[in-house]
Parts: sequence; structure tokens; C-alpha cells
Amino acid sequence: MRITKLTTYIVPPRWCFLKMETDEGIFGWGEPVVEGRVHTVAAAVDELADYLIGKDPRHIEDHWTVLYRGGAIHMSALAGIDQALWDIKGKSLGVPVYELLGGEGARPNPRLFVGGRRPPRRDGGAGEGEGRTSGSALTSTAGSTSRWPRCSSSCWSPIGSCSSRSPS
Repeated sequence: MRITKLTTYIVPPRWCFLKMETDEGIFGWGEPVVEGRVHTVAAAVDELADYLIGKDPRHIEDHWTVLYRGGAIHMSALAGIDQALWDIKGKSLGVPVYELLGGEGARPNPRLFVGGRRPPRRDGGAGEGEGRTSGSALTSTAGSTSRWPRCSSSCWSPIGSCSSRSPS
């Protein structure tokens, strides 16, 4: 199997989608975008396509090793390419991508991150605009009745990581 074509689709106001096609008719989708730099990222994908055309899409880590360089634009282009490569690999093997990453039960308590607005309070209050919200790490509570685990009723630090209070 070989990569034959990479096509970017710009969707206003701020999205860019990548379709990667192979000689076996399998295609994968990715989303390479940096807010406000859609055309720049699409140009970066086009430049990286020169390397990818004719390569086996199933050798994802090899492509990362060659293409990894850094910078927001370049890394966004590479992220979209990576998504499309995994999509193609999953389709070629007949399994969903999450199976390639370890399966459904591989991470029973994954780390979750909350950004932007604060989650709703347990008492049903709105919770917006209160306290620190950006990048607050939370731990999933599979089987728990609490949707937003925290160390106490007034602290949004991850369970067990708050130094100012003991877990309640």
C-alpha cells in the first residue's frame, strides 16, 4: 500500500481537513489546523506531501521520525497527517483506531483535562467564572456517581494532588 494523494479542504471560518488517499482505495482523514492560520497549515501539509507520496502509510512512527521538527504550524500539519495515517492503518486492518492504541480497556482511569469554562457544580449551579479552570487535570472516576472528581468541595485540583487541603 502506498500514499498517492493528500488533499486539504478549507472550511470557513477556521477549519482545515486533510484527506490522504492510497493506491488500494483506502483513505484517511485528519484535521491539521492552527486558529487563524488555516492557509499556512494547508501549505505546510502540501510541502510535507512531497515526502509522503509513494510511502507506506502503515509506517507511522517512521514518518514521524523524518517529519518531526517543531513549531506550531509544522506540528499542526504533522498532527493532521498523523490522524490520517492512523485512520488508514485502522481501515486497512479492519479495526477502529482505539484498538490500535490498546483497546477499550487499556486505560481504565485516563487523565482528563478541563479547559475554558468550569464544569457544573454538584449542587446544579452554573459554575462558570469561578476559580481556576484552564488546564485543571482531573482523574476519571469510572463507576463513580461524581462526574467531576476533586479533592474537596471548594478545590478543583486533581484528587490527591492538592497540597492545601486533604481529600474529602
